[in-house]
Amino acid sequence: MTKAPRAIRLDHPGQEEVVGDPIRRGDVAILPESEPIDDIAPVSAPKARRGFSWGSLFVAGLSGFLALAAGVWVENTIAALMNQNPVLGYAALVCAGIAALALFVMLARVLRDILRERKVEALRERATLALAGGTPDEGRAITEELVGLYKGRTQTAQGRAALQEALPQLFAARDMLTVAERSLLVPLDEMAQAQIAQAARRVSLVTAVSPRALVDVIFVLVACARLLRSIAGIYAGRPGTLGLLRLARQVMNHLVLTGGIAAGDAVIQQIVGQGLAARLSAKLGEGVINGMLTARIGLAALEVCRPLPFVEAKPPTLAEVASDLASWRAAKDAEA
Repeated sequence: MTKAPRAIRLDHPGQEEVVGDPIRRGDVAILPESEPIDDIAPVSAPKARRGFSWGSLFVAGLSGFLALAAGVWVENTIAALMNQNPVLGYAALVCAGIAALALFVMLARVLRDILRERKVEALRERATLALAGGTPDEGRAITEELVGLYKGRTQTAQGRAALQEALPQLFAARDMLTVAERSLLVPLDEMAQAQIAQAARRVSLVTAVSPRALVDVIFVLVACARLLRSIAGIYAGRPGTLGLLRLARQVMNHLVLTGGIAAGDAVIQQIVGQGLAARLSAKLGEGVINGMLTARIGLAALEVCRPLPFVEAKPPTLAEVASDLASWRAAKDAEA
């Protein structure tokens, strides 16, 4: 709380030294307050609370009902077989136990995949905040966690050794994350880009020679699913079925937010040239579009699965991963 302004007579013999420029009005000088104003703590924006969802309640209730119905059906079936023939009852009980064990293992793997994906997301968010002005301790903690994430990878052994050797000589969070990216993630980025280019070429070739549109759609979906699983396996581990569905949802959200789903004539002309795009046949043009779309999905998956944001390295572009596709199309057009 600030004090009221002080007034000092100019003709006073014991006048103190005036701090600041006084506002003179006659024989009275109104001095500005020399004490600093108390720092005002920044007010953080309130987090939006997630409202009640009837859809989630419906899914939870339906899942519980189906689980109870399945349990009652299994119990009645085993009891009926026990009454009819004990051997059949014990055989059904063993089969039910095996199915329950397999279901438990599957749920454990799904939970592991979800926790691993959330760990990667949290690591990327922490790294983003550390790049904006984090402390050296935060940068060192993120770097050590990143090293632990790739501890069992043989292809990152040399990079982990180089990072551990350079880490004691670094005293800034950005420098630590830069060296970590250069040592660990740049080789993985190259592997992911190779997978994206290969998937784009495969999709473009198959859809160019496929006689049916339904075959094109099915093959593109399967190729995109395999590409997502492959990229996730490069960065954070190969996910299961539910983990793959969650990753696909994140990739689609990323594409919608960044506007990267658009792959039309402008993208084709940018990659393969306006003259070549104009001379391509309709079927080859469909192959190019499908290949570009697959490459765009792969690039989005790369950014989603990457445990660090791009610090020093530049994000790969569509032109880089589709350069081989463009040269292949040019050769095909020249032969035609």
